[in-house]
Amino acid sequence: QLPTGLYKKVLVILHDSVLPYMNEPTLMMDFLTVAYGIGGAISLLALNGLFILIHQHNLEYPDFYKKLYSLLDPSIYHVKYRARFFHLTDLFLSSSHLPAYLVAAFIKRLSRLALTAPPEALLMIIPFICNLFRRHPACRVLVHRPGGPADMSEDPYIMEEEEPSESRALESSLWEIQSLQNHYHPDVAKAAAVLNQSLSEMEDDISGLLELSAYELFDKEVKKKAADVPLEFEQVRGLFGKKNDIFAEHFSLD
Repeated sequence: QLPTGLYKKVLVILHDSVLPYMNEPTLMMDFLTVAYGIGGAISLLALNGLFILIHQHNLEYPDFYKKLYSLLDPSIYHVKYRARFFHLTDLFLSSSHLPAYLVAAFIKRLSRLALTAPPEALLMIIPFICNLFRRHPACRVLVHRPGGPADMSEDPYIMEEEEPSESRALESSLWEIQSLQNHYHPDVAKAAAVLNQSLSEMEDDISGLLELSAYELFDKEVKKKAADVPLEFEQVRGLFGKKNDIFAEHFSLD
């Protein structure tokens, strides 16, 4: 049992400062699997070490994707370790052998949570979802379902379901991304509109978007050069715009 602060510090450095120097990294299996089951930031930080054990040391974790799916909650777009989490999630969902229902569940949950996400997170997650469609064409039914959301009296997707196979994601449609096409931020609306067209074969590089911050977005908008727009207007001549009204006799705009 470690204090939460120490737990986080250990997990942050474990994958590159501890595991590579151990003769038997598999000794950390129990520690990492327990940490992964705790939830919250500790689970996110345990992903790095677990990835090394799964990828390089043949660790089998039967409920790994179920747990990864459960980590997707509204806070995931706001946490300090967002970039690390989505980088690893991208790796875990890169295999073409994953079942369509599993990938569809991740797409739907990420899209539903995107409805309340900040713009800097949306500019990362929309290309992320597009990449999942490129890797798993069977999931494109979510976008190209005949009739789309208009023919559905209600969304069959069950957000509260912990088991991805029972979430009924493949029966749904991606109305959430369609909603984001009307987002107040023009870059987000433009990114969401990509799904209206056929996707290119080449995946989007999201590495530069993982750590995008609200400050960077704001700074980019401020530095934009605004085009001079000619305006035609009548100069105000009185308090309420009329030259000889009674207010002009008693009040002045100067």
